[in-house]
Amino acid sequence: MKQYKQKTRKAITKRFKVTKTGKVLRMPSGQNHHLAKQSSDKRRSSKKLIEVSPEESKKIKRLLKI
Repeated sequence: MKQYKQKTRKAITKRFKVTKTGKVLRMPSGQNHHLAKQSSDKRRSSKKLIEVSPEESKKIKRLLKI
C-alpha cells in the first residue's frame, strides 16, 4: 500500500516562526488597522515577536509536522 506524505498547514507556516531552540513565536494582535489611535510606544513595541505559551506551541508544532 502506498504511503502518502502529510502536508503542513500553510496558514500556520505564515503566522508562526520556530526558533532553533524550539520556541514558537508570533506577531502580537492589533497590527492591521486603527493604528492612528494607538500611541507610538504601543505601535513600536508590538512589532516585536512574542513567544507562544507551551500548551499552544505543542499544538502548533504538531500542525507544522515538527
